[in-house]
Amino acid sequence: MARRPPSAVVRSRVTPYLFVLPAFLVFAAFSLYPLARAAQFSLYEWPGFGPSTFVGLRNYAELAGDPAFRSAIGNALALIVFYALLPLVIGLVLAAILRRGQVRGMGFFRTVIFLPQVVALVVVAVAWRQIYSPDGSLNRALRAVGLDSLARGWLGDPGAALPAVGLIGTWLETGLVMLLLLAGMSRIPQELYEAARLDGAGPLREFRAITLPAVRGEIVVALVLTIIAALKTFDLVYMTTSGGPGHATTVPSFEVYHRAFELREVGSASAVAIVLTALVFAINLLVTRIGERGTEGGGDA
Repeated sequence: MARRPPSAVVRSRVTPYLFVLPAFLVFAAFSLYPLARAAQFSLYEWPGFGPSTFVGLRNYAELAGDPAFRSAIGNALALIVFYALLPLVIGLVLAAILRRGQVRGMGFFRTVIFLPQVVALVVVAVAWRQIYSPDGSLNRALRAVGLDSLARGWLGDPGAALPAVGLIGTWLETGLVMLLLLAGMSRIPQELYEAARLDGAGPLREFRAITLPAVRGEIVVALVLTIIAALKTFDLVYMTTSGGPGHATTVPSFEVYHRAFELREVGSASAVAIVLTALVFAINLLVTRIGERGTEGGGDA
């Protein structure tokens, strides 16, 4: 068998990279370069204009002892429950019911369910702020059924503000998660369900044995997207509570804005942004790895 000339071997190895290169350059220009600049700014003390002072890792060291920053990280992790875990549970249940029931007019339901994703978050925030206001529809409904003791200014209560904002995230993300899961369930052959029913399997057993393993990939994608949304949320917090009361709803993205544009501490704000980026990457890498191991385990079984 004739050996290929070295030049042909080199071309065969280089050609795939040439196709990817334009996309990589665009990605580098709009994502990697700003991230590198933020990392550079985080090493300086700079008010956003004029001269800057190199301080090394001091901004990061100060973040470690900053209670406001720790509170922001804790709030962001708490929002994962509302943005990711609750929508996943609700989305799984609703998708399984719709898949099993074969509801007519599925296209209409999908459009309505996905509607929160296409509405501007500013509009969503203003609408929910009215719902949560002391004389809003939520408190009126509670008073109408005799639960006056539960009525309150939801966004002004330190104990209720974060869950109130989180439930908006649940409302926003449930439709997206459900559509992803419905798309995965639509690829499951109907014969598998028919065979399970012949074996005497009920709805719960069908869900555990057939549906859940088949949509594991969609579950990982849904978790990645919703966790990113939870950790980087800004406009919803800014428009509803502005991080208050106190630091009850402060999140890292809002801390970046607060430090950069209100306190004029661009270096510290950049350090928060870099830490947030690392946190998003680490959590989603963990979710992806767990999902891959589960898929391999299911495939081996």
